[in-house]
Amino acid sequence: MKKSIFVFICIFFIGTVSAQRVARPRGGSMGNWRVLGTTHARHTADHDAIVVQGPYDNFRKIKFTVRDAPLNIRKMIVTFDGGGVQNIEVRYEIPKNGESREIDLRGGTKSIRRIDFWYDTRGILNGTADVTVYGKK
Repeated sequence: MKKSIFVFICIFFIGTVSAQRVARPRGGSMGNWRVLGTTHARHTADHDAIVVQGPYDNFRKIKFTVRDAPLNIRKMIVTFDGGGVQNIEVRYEIPKNGESREIDLRGGTKSIRRIDFWYDTRGILNGTADVTVYGKK
């Protein structure tokens, strides 16, 4: 009995830890949106991160799309190459297959290393959402 409870607690804890995805953006020309990464928003977590690995191009705007289910994105933290961060209070209720507004990055173009975001899933019957983050040079 104790062993089964321990296994359940371990599985629950592992499920609630944030996920981290590593992304390698493709090259693109100035003014075009480029995919920085995609992650899957699970019902068992409220935080995900996309780690952007080279090429470390500079971006001046980001946006994100939500597929397969609605999602309430509360905030994002963008970490730049030099270690600086930008906290973005998003508070968007994104419908299924919707997208955010374009979000300007402070200080002009910046090299993005990581994007963390916190969200609420909207009921287990709606399924789980895929979140894709885009950057614009």
